[in-house]
Amino acid sequence: MSLIRPNHYSLKGGAENPSNNHKLMYVSESSYSSESYDPKYFIESPIEEIAHPTGSGISGDLYHPSENLFVACPSNSESEYLENLSMDGVDYDEDKMRLKLQELERALLSDNEDGEGEGGILCGSELIMEVDGEWAVQNCPTNMNDSPKESCSSESYVSSISSNNKEISQLASRGPKQILIDCAAALSEENIVAATAMIEEVRRIVSIQGDPPQRIAAYMVEGLAARIAASGKYIYKTLKCKEPPSFDRLAAMQILFEICPCFKFGFMAANGTIIEAFKDEKRVHIIDFDINQGNQYITLIQTIASIPQKGNKPKPVLRLTGVDDPESVQQPVGGLKNIGQRLEKLAEALGVPFEFCAVPSRTSLVTPSMLCLKQGEAIIVNFAFQLHHMPDESVSITNERDQLLRMVKGLNPKLVTVVEQDVNTNTAPFFPRFIEAYNYYSAVFDSLDATLPRESQDRMNVERQCLARDIVNIVACEGEERIERYEVAGKWRARMAMAGFTSKPMSRHVNDNIREIIRGQYCNRYKVKEEMGALHFGWKDKSLIVTSVWR
Repeated sequence: MSLIRPNHYSLKGGAENPSNNHKLMYVSESSYSSESYDPKYFIESPIEEIAHPTGSGISGDLYHPSENLFVACPSNSESEYLENLSMDGVDYDEDKMRLKLQELERALLSDNEDGEGEGGILCGSELIMEVDGEWAVQNCPTNMNDSPKESCSSESYVSSISSNNKEISQLASRGPKQILIDCAAALSEENIVAATAMIEEVRRIVSIQGDPPQRIAAYMVEGLAARIAASGKYIYKTLKCKEPPSFDRLAAMQILFEICPCFKFGFMAANGTIIEAFKDEKRVHIIDFDINQGNQYITLIQTIASIPQKGNKPKPVLRLTGVDDPESVQQPVGGLKNIGQRLEKLAEALGVPFEFCAVPSRTSLVTPSMLCLKQGEAIIVNFAFQLHHMPDESVSITNERDQLLRMVKGLNPKLVTVVEQDVNTNTAPFFPRFIEAYNYYSAVFDSLDATLPRESQDRMNVERQCLARDIVNIVACEGEERIERYEVAGKWRARMAMAGFTSKPMSRHVNDNIREIIRGQYCNRYKVKEEMGALHFGWKDKSLIVTSVWR
């Protein structure tokens, strides 16, 4: 059974009335506020607007995946004692509460016993960061981990950065990466004068059309500039992060999943596991809390249609509940209702019994009663690049990330799939978060060299419309304004376990199938490895995407 179908169905229109076997339900949620993210981040930047993507093979209606490619767009348990807390009539210190929650998180969500993470190793009062392939020791106060804030004091991390004219004049002798690191260190010490000088120097020596190190530097420096231009609660508003994404960005998001295969591999692993869960089931109900444009289910429906049925045994009924904020990605493509109708049209043409239930609501407001549940169906929950957008205990004592996971556990699902980026941009303070983001996105930008030429307009659109926006949010924003809050695989394991889930190892069939596809269709710098039951997909030695399965 192949996870990728060679012939894809072209979806057009979709307004036709569905047949009796393909029913669409629409559940409205009347009261909620929009939190969608689309930063217009370049502040007084000389970079010009990039044209609409061309030559990618993706049509204007966003529903024509290219042959042999599965395209999809992307697009939380606090401790039990919190459930019993009554906030009515109780006076509490929010900073102290946040401190206790962060202490609990560090105790329960540490990536490993040695404290080693993606960005470096914490050893007593020193933070060891990997810079230019070498280990550099930066001084850090011993009470760093006890602070409820997500940034260090002026005495932290790098004490060697100064604003004297002599050091500023030496900027030209350093490469853009080192200047950016020094600039981030200066900002962590609130040395705005030195940081501003370094930003101007980097802008003079990088280009969005250069090699991968220059391209990522061009966007990282704009994140640093945005951090200086605005601060605190005004950063998000200044960057206009809450505007719905444009049609151009939706097209760029689709191209991203074509030209950066690690994202696609993550979806393939999730789909392969979901297909295996159909065995011996008459009705399967998939709940997707961030369905976006529904492209993941184009391939899923095609694969279901290709599975031969023994004797006269009917195909299982697929019910899909799609959740999404109607003010976000759905606006340019007609909303959840139209997405459901397009999927219905595909399912009807391929003979797959299909029902779609639209839930236009912010994920944090969804309750089980809104999910169109029925007796006798196997429930599968799909979290593809969604959980990291949910605020956790480091943002608010409400901890929407873990609340959602506990609610899903209460649904008694047969399977839960989680696809996430393998990097810590959640709880890390500013400077180590900058280093971690630089290392991660350096690998992503480098991998794009293997798929598109540097002068490609599509590639520049993807880098600006998708990757750069995430980078700026990670670098410039703090608190609730920073919504790109990724976590490494170890922390997701701890969260899922705390919510009551048990890890389900990826099947050998899914594992081997994806490895065969990578060997046969992609260069040998794309890597896949299995670790603690999850599949890690990366570029060279850098893990980028992790798919895990839970029950």
